[in-house]
Amino acid sequence: MNFKQRIGLVAACSLIIVSGGCAHHNKAAHTMQIAPARLTTIGVNAYLWRATLDTLSFAPLAQTDSNGGVVVTDWYLNPHNPAERMKLTVTILDQELRADALRVAASRQVAQNGQWVDAPVEAATVQKLEDIILTRARDLRRSGFTG
Repeated sequence: MNFKQRIGLVAACSLIIVSGGCAHHNKAAHTMQIAPARLTTIGVNAYLWRATLDTLSFAPLAQTDSNGGVVVTDWYLNPHNPAERMKLTVTILDQELRADALRVAASRQVAQNGQWVDAPVEAATVQKLEDIILTRARDLRRSGFTG
């Protein structure tokens, strides 16, 4: 069963549970609401997870762990600047969609004398990636994304 099918199954089961309670006129069932961020079979916020994968889709992925909330890219060589490469690690720390539930780390290397040498990453680069992921996650939530 793929990711989208699992999310759909969880959503359907949740809907059945809620509507089943309504059929018995259970007052608690009428007031019970399931937060969309919780409709997930993964260990982290589904919006942040999807937004991270969407945002990093330009780079080859080296590792993904949806339960632990970790996405690691392989080295990405910008075709417009082949003397520089980047590697990114995004960690999702919570099941809630919050700015502090996301951590981005970046490594950068530059080519010098035919070898890759570590180089500093501008703090603005990491901040910009975090902002892009958070904006995408909020857009997914507003659009009703369910997986």
